[in-house]
Amino acid sequence: MDTTRGSAQVGVTGLAVMGRNLARNLARHGYRVAVHNRTAERTRALVAEHGTEGRFVASESMADFVASLAPPRIVIVMVKAGPPTDEVIGRIAPLLEAGDIIADCGNAHYADTRRRERELRGRGIHFVGTGVSGGEEGALRGPSIMPGGSAQAYQVIGPVFESIAARVDGTPCCVHVGPDGAGHFVKMVHNGIEYADMQLIAEAYDLLRAGTGASPARLAEVFRAWNDGELESFLIEITADVLGHVDAATGRPFVDIVLDQAEQKGTGRWTVQTALDLGVPVTGIAEATFARSLSGHASQRAAARRAFGDGARPWAAADRDSFTEDVRRALQASKVVAYAQGFDQITAGSAEYGWDIDRGAMATIWRGGCIIRARFLDRIREAYQADPALPSLLVAPYFAEVIRRGLASWRRVVADAAMAGVPAPAFSSSLAYFDGLRASRLPAALIQGLRDDFGAHTYRRVDRPGAFHTLWAGDRSEVPA
Repeated sequence: MDTTRGSAQVGVTGLAVMGRNLARNLARHGYRVAVHNRTAERTRALVAEHGTEGRFVASESMADFVASLAPPRIVIVMVKAGPPTDEVIGRIAPLLEAGDIIADCGNAHYADTRRRERELRGRGIHFVGTGVSGGEEGALRGPSIMPGGSAQAYQVIGPVFESIAARVDGTPCCVHVGPDGAGHFVKMVHNGIEYADMQLIAEAYDLLRAGTGASPARLAEVFRAWNDGELESFLIEITADVLGHVDAATGRPFVDIVLDQAEQKGTGRWTVQTALDLGVPVTGIAEATFARSLSGHASQRAAARRAFGDGARPWAAADRDSFTEDVRRALQASKVVAYAQGFDQITAGSAEYGWDIDRGAMATIWRGGCIIRARFLDRIREAYQADPALPSLLVAPYFAEVIRRGLASWRRVVADAAMAGVPAPAFSSSLAYFDGLRASRLPAALIQGLRDDFGAHTYRRVDRPGAFHTLWAGDRSEVPA
């Protein structure tokens, strides 16, 4: 352990699992790393257990921690989002100087990041809101890193982040996303896509088990086979691991002894709330978020079962192999919708806040390290490279062909699920989104008429410009609005 004051090149405060592993990752890459935690025992434990991995400078006070850093100081904050982050920043900022950098690598809400960046900029301190994906293993071995903040700050901190990030084809999974809250915004959307991806995989498993009667162990083999093809991804890979796992205490499939109530930390909810504010339909992400909420309403679910039964009817697919292939194609098509909607939200957020986010670059840095890493992210990158103004990922040639090939299967799977009483909200909403997106005329015309009737909200016509109102309570003549 190095105790020289002013010797550390980067500091990490907050040494829970993610912070601890990020500090170790930095040390393994040759950096002298200052480490600090609110409880000194955790700092001492890190050095005792992993001090041989690199050069750590341990401090028990915030003042000593900052003093141990060489200027310009880089402080990485890894604490719980919200007030705890503000509290830590409030303690660190008075100890820093103009030109120093605070990087918040937690799951902060992008609006908080924008506020913090603005406040610290006024004091000459750079604030870099940074999304980090990959879980505890990624933090240690190479995550996907999404830094926001000023270009000037990235010149200093970017090489550090790029050196510890995952790499795919020699390219680091890290890029400067854009100003102020852009990094945390993109990480939020990443997590929203992650919600949709997991829900779609869970629905595919549920449908396959209901329709084929296959055991979790057998379905693990199905997902392993899928992972060798176009669906290759980290989440498909670990789905096979989870389904193949046997509970040691009972000898039963692990998935059968886990309570069917999914928890969430809030980033999916933030994604949906922000999408509503921006007017972006992220239906797959929304349904995935609501499905988790529904799973947790145990008393309501029990009451509904008592009133109506469990809803499912005896069901067996006539041709199990064909049904399995239908589910695979439906899963692939629905995943395309989830990613397309996520990238639409990035586009809208970038326009709203003037971030100028490169969507192709986001696909590039999500290819490794992060939870949603998947084979077809290369295809997303190629799509945006070919057409930076692409209106929807669904119309890019590769993805349009995926939809065309899978459409009949997609419809059969959604219909089978509805007839069998097997809930498939993400599959269903993704298909409905696709049908709505390509419809030549939507029933929104009637909605506009209703709004004008009850609230004089006006409407537009297809045959001439301007807004109009019909005098519904009078002679029903039309007047310009």
